[in-house]
Amino acid sequence: MVSLEDIRAAAGRIAGAVERTPFVPSRTLSELTGARVFLKFENLQFTASFKERGALNKLLSLTPEERRRGVIAMSAGNHAQAVAYHSARLGIPATIVMPRGSPNTKVKNTRVHGARVLLEGDSLHEAGAHARELAARERLVFVHPYEDPLIIAGQGTVGLEMLEDVPDLEALVVPVGGGGLLSGMAIAASALRKGIEIYGAESATYPSMHQRLAGKPVEVGGDTIAEGIAVKDVGDIAFGIIGNLAREVFVVQEETIEGAIVALIEVEKTVAEGAGAAALAALLENPARFAGKRVGVPISGGNIDSRVLASVLMRGLVRDARLVRLRVTMPDVSGSLAKTAALIAEAGGNIVEVQHQRIFGTASVKSPEVEFLVETRDREHTEALVALLRAHGINVSGA
Repeated sequence: MVSLEDIRAAAGRIAGAVERTPFVPSRTLSELTGARVFLKFENLQFTASFKERGALNKLLSLTPEERRRGVIAMSAGNHAQAVAYHSARLGIPATIVMPRGSPNTKVKNTRVHGARVLLEGDSLHEAGAHARELAARERLVFVHPYEDPLIIAGQGTVGLEMLEDVPDLEALVVPVGGGGLLSGMAIAASALRKGIEIYGAESATYPSMHQRLAGKPVEVGGDTIAEGIAVKDVGDIAFGIIGNLAREVFVVQEETIEGAIVALIEVEKTVAEGAGAAALAALLENPARFAGKRVGVPISGGNIDSRVLASVLMRGLVRDARLVRLRVTMPDVSGSLAKTAALIAEAGGNIVEVQHQRIFGTASVKSPEVEFLVETRDREHTEALVALLRAHGINVSGA
């Protein structure tokens, strides 16, 4: 239902209103994964995601009478912002139905563009049902986030740009929710580069496309940092395309997605949401599959709550043993605390926080437990610090 010509037409239609984002190699991530990694920075779009491409392509197809009636969309956030922003630009009234519990930053940024925002349902599926009822009642044009050839063609312009910039790409790894981005990119890439390998990436809590491609019942649910791809009902159009053109849809763990977010910030100095980092996470979990290959990876979005991002970064420090909690049992005599702190400083550790525990969890009232939160360079540095403490007779645990 969607061809390379449709994608090229979409590219011409949206040119000037949507950014042609950078597509550049990452030397450090290439060393980390063993592949030759090229990143497409779709998080640099005005609304910080690729969703603008498909949304605008769809809105530009509406008749004058449809524009007057207005549009409605259901979304966990990025499609909502894209529809709201471009509808406002084009003077089209927009209603957005978002699931309760959508990230605050996405709800706020959708309202900023002047759309009517309704929080309905506990999932995208329930929000979609409410949106369809409202569309029928108010005669609004339903702008689906992925089950629409015009949306897929618009998203396919990401792949078109990637292959135009780096024609000799050997593989693409793309995040999958409903499948609009992967299916559109697969059409463009496979038409432009014979033999290119195309892969998807889903969160382990919402492996809907992976399960459906395997012919299994779709069983999903649970918390995920990649709420942008937490989709139960994948698109039938996308399913057909992906089934024909993609080699595999990887299922990636939450911990790896968090690690990919941290890597993108620390290495590329760029912010990715969970869904936006899922493709890099798949690369990190499957290095042997891509060793030595030129791999294109879209950073599909950067809309992440500041609080969540802060937690991810701190958890990353803990995971890498760069922020450690040391429990020290020491005699309750003058100078004990100072001695331990001095040894930590001597080892190059930075004490972030100290908690003195005299009541709970201590073996003796004469041996209080002191908990140090310490910043170190890496795991080896942490191990050396602990070894130094023990060498001086200090009872330490928890590293």
